[in-house]
Amino acid sequence: MKAEIISVGTEILLGEILDTNSQYLAARLPPLGIDVHYMSKVGDNLSRLAETIGRARERSDLVLITGGLGPTEDDLTRQAIALALGEEMYVDTETEQRLRAFFAARGFSFPERNIKQAMLIPSAQAIPNPRGTAPGWWVEKDGCIIVAMPGPPAELERMWEVEVAPRLARLAAGDVIVSRTLKTTGIGEGHLDEMVSPFLKSENPTVAVYAKPDGVHLRLTAKAPTQEAARGLIRPMEEELRRLLGDAVWGTDDDSLEGVIGAMLKQGGLTLATMESCTGGLLASVITDVPGSSAYFKGGYVAYTAQMKMSLGVSAELIEKHGTVSDEVAAEMARAARAQAEADIGVAVTGVAGPDELEGKPPGRMHIAVDARVPADRRGVSPQAISYTYYQGRAATKRRAVTTALALLRKALLAQNR
Repeated sequence: MKAEIISVGTEILLGEILDTNSQYLAARLPPLGIDVHYMSKVGDNLSRLAETIGRARERSDLVLITGGLGPTEDDLTRQAIALALGEEMYVDTETEQRLRAFFAARGFSFPERNIKQAMLIPSAQAIPNPRGTAPGWWVEKDGCIIVAMPGPPAELERMWEVEVAPRLARLAAGDVIVSRTLKTTGIGEGHLDEMVSPFLKSENPTVAVYAKPDGVHLRLTAKAPTQEAARGLIRPMEEELRRLLGDAVWGTDDDSLEGVIGAMLKQGGLTLATMESCTGGLLASVITDVPGSSAYFKGGYVAYTAQMKMSLGVSAELIEKHGTVSDEVAAEMARAARAQAEADIGVAVTGVAGPDELEGKPPGRMHIAVDARVPADRRGVSPQAISYTYYQGRAATKRRAVTTALALLRKALLAQNR
């Protein structure tokens, strides 16, 4: 089955919002045995949208449309589908009743403009949307399926997972494509490519190397009649790559570095505290993005000035001698964070986020340290530190420092468990 994805909205063309819906859908079609051949982005213009839908019907078996199902005048997806198919719209009584009940249950009056969301054409069926007021459309005509879904990601994702994907899975008949991602840290893209060079010649599964913000990823992709058969092709290659790369592999697929570290801390019964300067609390924020992080994260300190660092226990003499942007101060910050919070591990970041120099150090200069209270029955190494200079703009530089701090923390945890 050949598929095409159409994203609707002038705001997408103007770059005001990112088209994450196309990315979401494109990643979920190959495991169903559906190949994506085309993607289009169209503004809120009836004739251009109808023309795009008409062209998609001619060359694709499945057309997925996101956006343009709202109640306002510039929400034109329904009208465009009707125009492309040459059918007249009408108000579906059952859908209208559901919409009116939706508003009544929330204590709101029903805006008559929303009646357009209850409209159908003879070839369409309404797709329920309990997360919003915009039902989707499932349209079948002349051997082509058109599925229109709402633009808000929370609404689209629920509709896809519950209503659309299961239905498509029953219809798709081709080979499925399954991918598995191994996420690594501590090895550069070029070096990793060299290490896995023999695997890159494999045709099924294939292996590809990608540099990402959280490290370098290896994507293993297999094609087979079923998902289980595809996973069976991937499994032995994944095992070989894990043996080759060892501790460099920190996670797979949807794993996050902060989530993996959180699980390690929880399993080890260890607690954590942070002290940050140039990252301004971003490290603590990322750590607490993980549900249940209160089980191991005691808290964080944003010590942006030298005076604040000293008030938390960093030596004034050390700052005077080495400056706030130094390995020595980073190590002392990590120790002070651990001591202040009475935690097992302290992590610290100090540096120059940019764009200006600080203490004669260039933008992107970072000093990161981990200080761990090593239990008597473990052979951990404490403290650990790293420094580097890499500037990508202020926001990206801060985010890279946080990722590096998490990687260094993982390294310390691995050392403790040996």
